[in-house]
Amino acid sequence: SINMPRYALLFLLFTMASIGLPGTSGFVGEFLSLVGVYEVSSWVAIVSTTGIILGAAYMLYLYRRVAYGVIKSDDVAAMPDLNKREIALLLPIALVVLWMGVYPESFMAPMRKDVGALEARLAAAKPSGDAQVKLGSGPALTPAAHAEEGHH
Repeated sequence: SINMPRYALLFLLFTMASIGLPGTSGFVGEFLSLVGVYEVSSWVAIVSTTGIILGAAYMLYLYRRVAYGVIKSDDVAAMPDLNKREIALLLPIALVVLWMGVYPESFMAPMRKDVGALEARLAAAKPSGDAQVKLGSGPALTPAAHAEEGHH
């Protein structure tokens, strides 16, 4: 049984965010990073994804040992669960982790203009990349344009 259930619950949420579980802040960060890397190099994206998977396996192993492992020390066995003050400090952080994961736009919108300006300054040095993807740019392929393309 879990010695500190409130601690274990919050630790589980933060572990899942660290892994990048959808609906948490970590997922948004990992997804945006992987999309950006993939535009430049699909191989680096594959290696990065492998690292994310290995990191997730390690974090789940860590959580299992911390929350469900055998308590070998009397000091650890005597530790009390989170008190009201600790919960009051950690709960807002936990809510922000979920807020960022469910609605990241409220955090991304304020920085969009500055990121766009930085992206414009760096555009000249941007490598072509091996994936040849165009995210969010170019005209939509209409059926007429598609039929026209087939005749060339």
